[in-house]
Order: sequence, then C-alpha cells, then structure tokens
Amino acid sequence: MPDIITVTNLKKVYNDFTAVDSINFVVHQGETFGILGPNGAGKTTTLEMMEGLKGITNGTVVLDGKDVSTQGREVKNVIGVQLQSSSFFDGLNLKELIETFAALYGKTVDAMELLREVQLDEKVKSRVKELSGGQKQRLSIAVALVNKPKVLFLDEPTTGLDPQARRNLWDLVNQIKGKGVTIILTTHYMEEAEVLCDRIAIMDNAKIIALDTPTGLLKLADVGTTIECHTDQPAPVAELQKLPGVQQATAENHGFTLKTRQPEVALPALFTFAQQQSIILHDVQVHQATLEDVFLKLTGRKLRE
Repeated sequence: MPDIITVTNLKKVYNDFTAVDSINFVVHQGETFGILGPNGAGKTTTLEMMEGLKGITNGTVVLDGKDVSTQGREVKNVIGVQLQSSSFFDGLNLKELIETFAALYGKTVDAMELLREVQLDEKVKSRVKELSGGQKQRLSIAVALVNKPKVLFLDEPTTGLDPQARRNLWDLVNQIKGKGVTIILTTHYMEEAEVLCDRIAIMDNAKIIALDTPTGLLKLADVGTTIECHTDQPAPVAELQKLPGVQQATAENHGFTLKTRQPEVALPALFTFAQQQSIILHDVQVHQATLEDVFLKLTGRKLRE
C-alpha cells in the first residue's frame, strides 16, 4: 500500500528537555500503526505533532500529501482524533453531541447510524456522565469519526478499561480499519499492540528503538521460547543441555527451564528423554516470546518499570 504519512527527523524540545528525538517512520495507507512504549517515552507528543496540535521543533510530518506545519487546516479536514481524555457538553445527550460536532465540522452525519457503529445507539438519550468508562471511550471515537477521516488517531484508547471493555474496543478498532481508515494508536499494552497493529514502533526515551511487524520484532530481538517444568528428582541439567533444539538448560526449584528457538524439536526430545530416564514431569509450561521480551532484550528493563 502507498504511504499516507511520512515522519522525517521529527523533534520536540522543551527548554533543556527533549521529548521526541529526531524520529523517522512512514505509515502505510489502510494499516493500523502502533507506537508502543512506557509512560514518558514520547508517544503522545509524537501524536500531537502529527495531528497539528503541538508545534514541531524540527523535522516534518507529511500527511496525505499535506505538510502538517504549513497546511494545518487541510490536515484537520482528513483526520479524526481521540485524545487520552475528552470533555463534552454536559447538557447534551449523545445524539445532540454528535450533531453538534458535525455542525462544527460542517458535516452532515446520521447520528443514530454513527452511535450504532460504536454500539451506543441504546444510550442515545443519555448524557456523558451516565456512561461507563468503555462507553465514554467509544463515544470519543464516534466524535472522531464525525469528520469521516482518512486517518484516525487513538491515544491510549483503552487505558483504565476493564478487560471486557478493552476487547470490545479492539473489535471496534478492527471494524473501523475494515472500512479502509488508516489508524495510528499509542499504547503501553503489549497484547493490544500485537492484536491490533500491522506494524509497531517501539519507543523509549524519546527515540524509536525498533520498528517492524509483531512477528518481525520477535525475530529482530532474537527472543526464543521458554519451557518450564517441575520434576520428582533433581534435574540433570548437563544432559538436558544436550537435547536437540535446546540452547540453554537451567536448574530451578524442583525443576528446570529450557531456552529454545525450536520448541517443536525440543519438546518431543524432552518427553523422550524423560521416559528413557524414568523422570516424571509435572506442570510443563511453554512460554512463547512476547513484545515484553523484545522490550526487555532491547532496553534491559521491563516495559512498565
């Protein structure tokens, strides 16, 4: 797909503090592009510069052929923005809110159809204060869709939501993408990035330290699979280390841990070895590599530290 956004040497400096440090990436039309990183990494500042909501210290953002710094009005005509927190007119119900935002954009929309799309049609007469956290987030996305955007920005869209509300929002994001909308989202949830994003930029300390598909990131960091197991006797680590597909064997309390990049080879070899040696294996667990492992490999610390 062609590129719809090009970010070149983008930088934001506040006095002596560099919030975003000369980052570069492109976003393909129709994809969901994620920026994953801990709080304070520069994710929100990056989005705000791309949206034209914050001034750019250096570099450029070209969105749909328009320079964000010099063609801000034209850019705003083709984007929708869902902020981390939103404020709405307290006296209006949801239908009235949608119609008000449509008027501000100079658009004509079917408010009921839009509310139906975000599963809020049953709340049409409700006010914002009567909504749950997940419903408020869906409303903010509905408002962002009033502009019928080519590009939708979602900044930490599921922060603070319970697991069910989070998954409902994931379904909504995928539905919007299915209509051809390009989506850029920030998150610090690894699973969210893996489920939703076609490509992910991992951001830390104002820089992008890796960018690829979820599968590509796992390969890039060269992170393997962990096999954990308890046994009824001390683990013969030296022998386990020699098993096909095993890179490293480590004794643990009442068991052992194996590192492998070939679990399909290591697991059968382990079971055969245990049978031959009359070793009883308990609670065998296979842990596939995750983006948490990638972040740990790249930075030396966990994502939420």
